[in-house]
Amino acid sequence: MVLSLRRGLKWLRLVILFGVLVCMFFFSLRLFTDWITPVDHYRIPEGHAVKVFGGQKVNEGSEHRIAVLERLRFFYWYGE
Repeated sequence: MVLSLRRGLKWLRLVILFGVLVCMFFFSLRLFTDWITPVDHYRIPEGHAVKVFGGQKVNEGSEHRIAVLERLRFFYWYGE
C-alpha cells in the first residue's frame, strides 16, 4: 500500500478548513440567536416599574388572602 504525503496533506487541509468553517457558522448562528431571543418577562423591573406580585412572605390566613385579592382587584381596575 502506497501512502502519498501530498494526498494526506490535502485531506488534512480540507479537514482543517471544514472545521474552521463549521466553527464560524456555529458562532454566527449563536450571535443571531442571541439577537432574536425574546425578552425575559420575569426579569427585575427597571426604572419606576413595580412587580405586582412578588417579594412577599406567604402568611396563612384570611388577612393575607384579602390583601392579595384587593391587590388583584386594583390591578384589574387600573389596568396596569
